[in-house]
Amino acid sequence: MNYRTLLRNVDRTLAAIESTADATETIARLCEAVLRNFRNELGIFGGRLYVRRDREYVLTRGFGRSKSMTPGLAVSADYAPIRRAEEEGIDVTDLSDPTVDRELEARLGVRRFAAISVGDGAYLLSFDVSPRVPAEDLHLALGIVRAAVDGKVRSEKLEGLIQEARRIQQSILPRTLPSPGDFDLAAVSRPAELVGGDFYDFIPLGGESFGAAIADASGHGLLAALLVRDVYVGLRMGIGNDLKVTRTIERINRILNKSRLTTKFVSLFYAEFETNGEVLYVNAGHNAPLFLRARGGGFEELSPTGMVLGPSADARYGRRGFQMEPGDLVCLYTDGITEATDRRGREFGMGRLRRILTEMRRRPARETVERILLATGLFTGEPTPTDDQTVVVIRRRTPDEKKGAPVSAATPGPGTRPPSGGAPPAGSPPG
Repeated sequence: MNYRTLLRNVDRTLAAIESTADATETIARLCEAVLRNFRNELGIFGGRLYVRRDREYVLTRGFGRSKSMTPGLAVSADYAPIRRAEEEGIDVTDLSDPTVDRELEARLGVRRFAAISVGDGAYLLSFDVSPRVPAEDLHLALGIVRAAVDGKVRSEKLEGLIQEARRIQQSILPRTLPSPGDFDLAAVSRPAELVGGDFYDFIPLGGESFGAAIADASGHGLLAALLVRDVYVGLRMGIGNDLKVTRTIERINRILNKSRLTTKFVSLFYAEFETNGEVLYVNAGHNAPLFLRARGGGFEELSPTGMVLGPSADARYGRRGFQMEPGDLVCLYTDGITEATDRRGREFGMGRLRRILTEMRRRPARETVERILLATGLFTGEPTPTDDQTVVVIRRRTPDEKKGAPVSAATPGPGTRPPSGGAPPAGSPPG
């Protein structure tokens, strides 16, 4: 399964539903969006929405090609598939399961179904699914949908904390960047809303080596900001306690998987740079950073070494390495850059990003970051991004370059269209 495509389908599903005063109606719109966006990939062709009333779940409405039923059918919360869904979040089963009530499922016209508990057990979604789709794919995809829906429901209760979340986010973005050895660093993060779901970090590792991270939580807003805060804390604690990189990432993944507060999935790229040019990295489902070699001018993509954080507690992550020579450049970015669209629906894309990096490869990292933001702003023609945008450029100076003054986190230049409403970009000191 393509994880980035899966996450985009989840984002489209959430974007298709607007919060309403009636939480049941919000969940109902979600069911319709799931059928529309996952029908082909997951073989979902119908479904039902139940609302919990004491120790029962009461049928409220059906969707898609599910058998027509009069609302009001009550199913005990002790029914085994429901109990498993409440305990695990999702349960996929069919009529071969001895715990299934075949008479009940025959009334519903069901042969195989995936039950999802959302809203802290207040709602149960039961989707009719094709027998050809592997249970593992259903668990992964619908598990992400369930977590995202829980996040959306909770966000309506937590929006009063938005200013505190923004303060937290500003506090975790570095105000100044290190300048180790002959490395030149620059970074900027621009949220689509007052609070974003992107973050970057630089971690001193002793001597003049350092770690660099970039992360992108699904969606944006309050819950995404809380999620990246957890990633930030987990990364800092793990690296600070001298845990191995892969062990640290796997530990963060398990924490996110158990969490019931956040949207529960995030992509993360983390690399450790030595002053001799050696680099080791782990890529947890993040957009592949670009490594531009000075010799030959060729690009290498630093592809994922594991899946996104959160959906699977048992995910494992490998690590890879490369040698960074003087004049080489690494660009980390989130999909708010490459997937920025103009008014005709065209994406900014990897080609434009590569051309900018090639043109700017001998320029300071700060100028390169500003040029990327300027280019995306002019391309979209919008004053603020529609998705969080984060760029980190790490460049190794050549021997004939003079080492400049201490580097600070980049803020957008005059033409980069900073966010409206007086909010400075993340990574800038609060005003």
